[in-house]
Amino acid sequence: MNTIGILKEPFEDKRVCLLPEAVKKITNLGVRVVFESRLGDGLNIPDKEYINAGAQCYSIEKIYEEADVICSINHRFNGEKLIRDLNFIGIFNPLFHIEELSRYNQFASIYSLDLLPRSTIAQNMDVLSSMASLAGYKALLLAANYSNSCLPMFTTAAGTIKPAKVLILGAGVAGLQAIATAKRMGAIVEAFDVRSSAEEEVRSLGAKFIQVEGSSESSAAGGYAVIQSEDFQNKQQNLIHNHAIEADIIISTANIPGRKAPLLLKKHTVEQMKKGSVIIDLASEQGGNCELTQNNKTIQQNGVTIIGNSHLSRTIPEAASRLLSNNFFNYISLFIKEPNHELIKATQVIKKGQTSHPKLQEKLTLIN
Repeated sequence: MNTIGILKEPFEDKRVCLLPEAVKKITNLGVRVVFESRLGDGLNIPDKEYINAGAQCYSIEKIYEEADVICSINHRFNGEKLIRDLNFIGIFNPLFHIEELSRYNQFASIYSLDLLPRSTIAQNMDVLSSMASLAGYKALLLAANYSNSCLPMFTTAAGTIKPAKVLILGAGVAGLQAIATAKRMGAIVEAFDVRSSAEEEVRSLGAKFIQVEGSSESSAAGGYAVIQSEDFQNKQQNLIHNHAIEADIIISTANIPGRKAPLLLKKHTVEQMKKGSVIIDLASEQGGNCELTQNNKTIQQNGVTIIGNSHLSRTIPEAASRLLSNNFFNYISLFIKEPNHELIKATQVIKKGQTSHPKLQEKLTLIN
């Protein structure tokens, strides 16, 4: 690896994958860094800060010509002509956005950080955990802003206001952060997850854990939920329905990598919820946990506000970029030192234009 190129994100995303301090550390490793002009505009970081860190400001065309590695958070390649091998590093969700991969030709190799295994050795590179933690926090704040209820209990001379009831669907990183934030703000919190292993973490944060007995779990799922039986799903729907109609706020975070998000909130449930209540659906990009969710839209249904947004970390770009920059630097450092490390191999999606990831190969076989 001789030269790393950093691309500016699409206009709706103000985050950057590498901040100037990370760039300086990369150049100290003996690797040249080039970047697209106005890379840090969304964070009010002038090009001069990247130049002072040792990077060079180039046009996107020249970056493609000179870089060995292209770093970005989102897909930015649009079929530009490549004249030699080029590696792309980012967060591409390739198991779900398969169509995006068709842009890359025989000179391209793709490494997607969202495919990193959930292991101790990969923690400092875990972009999903970093962004999910921020999303869970921001989801609760957003819901509180839209809700007609107060989260904490208020006792005044005029009377007492009961605390809001918050239901969290999915107790992964985002769900746990939403629980912690809701509890800090004084709400009554319940959480649902199909994984029995989540119960201890939920209870440790002071929330009530609700669960249907008899869920399917797999150690091979890497800490994620797996598809459940039809009988279990029916019981699950009834349980969630009964708790949802009592909730003031619902934060739904349940996702299965590479698949449509599990449907947890049916239309008839939403229609029986209290008017003024709020649903934040963090799984909206993959179809949503709520039947009525529209991705990247805020809608009203029978007095209930439904917000579909899988990228709430974009709304706090400075904090998100700080975490991402550390994640990307740690990954790149490993890539420089050990390009054949098992973690690097685990994130490789395409190798010189050919599908190389086993899960992606399996999915393409099923599609074809």
